[in-house]
Amino acid sequence: MLIIPHLIILIFLGIAFFILTIVAGFAILFTGKYPRGIFDFNLGVLRWGWRVSFYSYYALGTDKYPPFTLNSADYPAELDIAYPEHLSRVKVLFKWWLLAIPHYLILGAMLGSGATFAMGVGDDEQGYGGQVGFSLLTLLVLVGAIILLFKEHFPKSIFDFAMGINRWMYRVVAYAALMTDEYPPFRLDMGPAEPPAAPSPAPAGDLG
Repeated sequence: MLIIPHLIILIFLGIAFFILTIVAGFAILFTGKYPRGIFDFNLGVLRWGWRVSFYSYYALGTDKYPPFTLNSADYPAELDIAYPEHLSRVKVLFKWWLLAIPHYLILGAMLGSGATFAMGVGDDEQGYGGQVGFSLLTLLVLVGAIILLFKEHFPKSIFDFAMGINRWMYRVVAYAALMTDEYPPFRLDMGPAEPPAAPSPAPAGDLG
């Protein structure tokens, strides 16, 4: 209920993200560069979406309400993508659909409705009833939420697993959105922080 205002805004931001990614794709095809203004906007949309996900049922990582901003903010979860000075003009044609297929298959297994339970609503013979599906990530966070309800402590192992799935997902999103030529690694990177590329540690909940 609390994230409804964010979800409404993110619907429109998501549409803009999709359209601008197509525009950026043509720009990369002809110039080898991702227009900086579009990059910053799309990065802001991903940041906003990640904060809302971290607050809600993709991680249940904080009680701090997400800010309404595309910019970097003082928040327990943050996301950053280094701006690429040059991108392959050839890869832009096929990396988002062909090269990313192995990741789509794996993430589909983790984020799709692989586990289901039946909800009886009337008599199935009369056309009533149905099934509700939960992804692996949803099930993990749901179990953590139930434990949190009674123990006021989110199990660290469940949180780390959920964070690993989220990191994998956002790396693939950045790659498919043409924001990097670096191929996403096949790993979960579980834990409270992204393994830092530099000696300095990353903040908790960071997806950089």
